[in-house]
Amino acid sequence: MPGMSPRETSPAFTRRQFLQAGATAALAGAAATGQAFAAAPRPRSSIIAAENAREGARDWQLTRVRVDREGFRAPWIEGYCSRQSVPAGESIDIMVSANPARRFRIEIFRTGYYGGRGARKMMEAGPFAATTQPTPPPGAKNLHECRWEPATRVTIPADWPSGVYLGRMTTIPEAAAEPYWQSYVVFIVRDERPADILFQCSDNTWQAYNRWPNNFSIYTHPKGNQGPWADVSFDRPYGREAQWQGIVNDPLTVGSGEWLCFEFPLAYWLEQHGYDVAYCSNSDLLAPERGLKCKTFLSVGHDEYWDIRQFRSVEKMRDAGVNLMFLSGNSVCWVTPYRESSDGRPNRIIFRGGPYGGDNAYARNREKNHGPFPHHGPDEGLLMGARNVEPVNGGGDWTCVKPDNWIFAGTGMKPGESIPGMIGWEYHGQPATEIPGLEVVAAGTAWVGGTRPQQWAATVYPGPKGNFVFNAATIWWAQAMATPPGHVLPWSHWSRPHGPDERVQQMMKNLLARALK
Repeated sequence: MPGMSPRETSPAFTRRQFLQAGATAALAGAAATGQAFAAAPRPRSSIIAAENAREGARDWQLTRVRVDREGFRAPWIEGYCSRQSVPAGESIDIMVSANPARRFRIEIFRTGYYGGRGARKMMEAGPFAATTQPTPPPGAKNLHECRWEPATRVTIPADWPSGVYLGRMTTIPEAAAEPYWQSYVVFIVRDERPADILFQCSDNTWQAYNRWPNNFSIYTHPKGNQGPWADVSFDRPYGREAQWQGIVNDPLTVGSGEWLCFEFPLAYWLEQHGYDVAYCSNSDLLAPERGLKCKTFLSVGHDEYWDIRQFRSVEKMRDAGVNLMFLSGNSVCWVTPYRESSDGRPNRIIFRGGPYGGDNAYARNREKNHGPFPHHGPDEGLLMGARNVEPVNGGGDWTCVKPDNWIFAGTGMKPGESIPGMIGWEYHGQPATEIPGLEVVAAGTAWVGGTRPQQWAATVYPGPKGNFVFNAATIWWAQAMATPPGHVLPWSHWSRPHGPDERVQQMMKNLLARALK
């Protein structure tokens, strides 16, 4: 169970008492649902269903959150984790700062379906002391790497299932008239078990767009917003929803990266329907072994930044028979090398190293317009089935062009029928027609700036071992799956998705039925 930091401020609350309290709370939670924690892994395909049969939390969202005048951070209480992902049984440090200094408590929730509540409370700990920790000055390439002291260390219990976990931090008022403030930290619990579905979170892109502390991201270097000039570190809090304000302008996501806005609706739907899903970060696929244990791989939301080792891993997965679904847009766009943190932890700093695209004109144009770049990647279209295009942002309707394809079975869709607003705000186009058997299943126009036309295309092609690769060609695919608690629909370029659509849900069922047979 979670260990106490030396920063804990109640001398009467010993480590032993804390461990006993955590164990008692865990057992009480299990008893409330009529279950005990498993001593051994459950059989495949039952883990997620059993987990979601447990009682969900009524109170897991941020209730009181405050961002500063610039809108990039919540200095009243903010934090980050020492690792993007952690296996059950290992530990993760949580670094926290509060201005003014305050005591706080932390509650950790696993996000999922849970009878429609969206999360389950896994533990609560504290009170802890949060000092006002320093905002790092810009380093080389405008790097902001916090070197904060941990407020606590959490050892992940062996029976916590893979998932995306939110730690909700709440300040403890020192006087009756003083308000409390909240924000999140986010981390992934991963596992190595064979699973039907491997859900890759797009956390490289969360961090690339993160503008904490005051407008410092991959996009904000004075030399230009598309070059290799800026480094960003995972050792800093996620500020207000990391994408440009106006796409999702929701302060209630502070600290959660882009999980709640772009990816959670799909995870919520998968867990609602009992699919056997495990979760990983981008950095967990630098080698293919994890993915090779699964039947299908999902890239979800805005999955723009990939280390070249990720690309080669997913290639190997496809060639070995793993089904690939790019339920995402603007994916595999930039080669994104990792390097270690200042204290030697791996995969904690990234930058835009160069374009994917091989010798395609759009990749050469990126080099001409934004380079020189030190890295260049292969043609992502030969992996995904469709490519990134220039311009790559806009909004539009997702329009069926081949209703006799198996993807559309049971949807009733006709040629030219559209899912309103589901293209955005970035997408894929230029199908890789040189791939044998590739089919364009949906295509149409995205409107850049609301008025300038750009073409997009969704594709499917057969893999070498009876598997397939599907490219939905939009960041907003997940928006049509569900509207879970804590989620706000995005909009961009004067276009917006409408939320859950039974036709898209049926397509998802068709894709998974074929992938998991």
